[in-house]
Amino acid sequence: VQLQASGGGLVQPGGSLRLSCAASGSIFSIHAMGWYRQAPGNQRELVAVITSGGSTNYANSVKGRFTISRDNAKNTVYLQMNSLKPEDTAVYYCHARVTTGWGREDDYWGQGTQVTVSS
Repeated sequence: VQLQASGGGLVQPGGSLRLSCAASGSIFSIHAMGWYRQAPGNQRELVAVITSGGSTNYANSVKGRFTISRDNAKNTVYLQMNSLKPEDTAVYYCHARVTTGWGREDDYWGQGTQVTVSS
């Protein structure tokens, strides 16, 4: 199973970005999908998570600004980021809890995509 993230980049404060992460491989089902981020010198932290049923949870720091969604038919999770702040600068990683075609349930991570918020 592979997770391919895209959509990062450089944006000015107050701007928007949309991250995407597509899962591929021997997938039987995908449970929770989410986004984490890690800034230099900091630990990786949860940004947002969405269950297979569509329930969501957000870090307090991004509530009201970020929206997580998923397209189950495409095995893809999205993160719409609005009103971006310099403190949102980090490498963003997507995550998925997957049951593979062989019946094993494991955690999978994308390669990370850089988001830089700066004027």
